[in-house]
Amino acid sequence: MVTIMKKLVIRYTTLTILAFSIFISGDKVAEAADLENTLYIDLKDGRVVVELLPEVAPNHVKRIKELAREGFYDGIKFHRVIDGFMAQTGDPTGTGRGGSGKKLDAEFSNEKHLRGTLSMARSESVNSADSQFFIVLDDSRHLDGKYTLWGKVTSGMEFVDKIKKGDQADNGAVDTPDVMKKVSVAADNK
Repeated sequence: MVTIMKKLVIRYTTLTILAFSIFISGDKVAEAADLENTLYIDLKDGRVVVELLPEVAPNHVKRIKELAREGFYDGIKFHRVIDGFMAQTGDPTGTGRGGSGKKLDAEFSNEKHLRGTLSMARSESVNSADSQFFIVLDDSRHLDGKYTLWGKVTSGMEFVDKIKKGDQADNGAVDTPDVMKKVSVAADNK
């Protein structure tokens, strides 16, 4: 009887360990699958983690990842930051007039411009988005359906809040602006 009990305990323990291992490895597989659609934005105060939304804006997500992988965004200024609204970046000239040279057609959606969402900047032409984007600091529902939303901050919004704010009277232009130190796709950070 004791031998049977020992065998049952050993078998139960083995099955429990096996089940736990499968559970843990399953989480790692899911986590690894998300790394290709996770963006890291390193700021002076810490790392911002962004969930990319390829199901919402596939062409914009693809382009953001291309630019990140090229190092295009590294060192780029937050040239326009309006307290209570948004922080805009992505212009290599730092003036708000530059870009990568590749325009993207709009991919408007029903997603809401809530605090922590990322969306493409553009001119009056709906198909003029390029490399510039903004991070929404406070809910800005008036932008819904008018700008291509492509990501959501999942952690590090406290670092976004510390980005130097611009002059409200000068449309948020920032004197000695903060920069994105490094922008990378999480899958590339091994």
